[in-house]
Amino acid sequence: MTAPAIRAERLFRFFHSGDEEVLALRGVSLRVDAGERVALTGPSGSGKSTLLACVAGLDEPDGGSVWVSGRRITRRPEAARAKLRAQHIGVLFQSGNLLEHLTVAQNIRFARRLARHPRGSDGMTARLAAVGLDGRGDALPGELSGGQVARAALAVALANDPAVLVADEPTGELDEVTERAVLGLLAARAAAGTAVLVASHSRAVARAADRVIDLRDGRITGMEEV
Repeated sequence: MTAPAIRAERLFRFFHSGDEEVLALRGVSLRVDAGERVALTGPSGSGKSTLLACVAGLDEPDGGSVWVSGRRITRRPEAARAKLRAQHIGVLFQSGNLLEHLTVAQNIRFARRLARHPRGSDGMTARLAAVGLDGRGDALPGELSGGQVARAALAVALANDPAVLVADEPTGELDEVTERAVLGLLAARAAAGTAVLVASHSRAVARAADRVIDLRDGRITGMEEV
């Protein structure tokens, strides 16, 4: 049987706030298959962002394990996690993932270098066209509209042609038209085989998913097919 693109088993994560211990994740397990879109829902503080950070190797759980494309990303040194992330995972956050002093094209090429893709033709024209940014490769992030920034950030997240895309509130500050466009791009990516895991409060994001997982107080309280 083919390994899932994402497999997380019994993840626990706690933080200390003064003398108080906060349990952000309480034994969370999930799997996302290649080409599947899964939405994480739940109130603020429910553990969605912490779960995404653990899946992406940006944070280390206190218990449990995560595999991405059959490779264990937990219990590894930060350098090893960063390498796996650069090669196999695209990360997209609401605040964007663009370096302000680089153009859109330079941001994409930098992400590809981190993933150690060979130099040469990088299909830049096609990459920009795929996210609706034809002719904007030489623009700096500060010269883009809000919707264009969101599209550019997605292009950077996809620069390493990832098997897994992890997105935290990617449409939180977008108008309805731009949100639909971004969701369409995520659907296209899933159709090409990428596993997409998105945390969001948006009903549109949940409706566009193949499956919805509800997270509350660090626990999964419900799953449903859409």
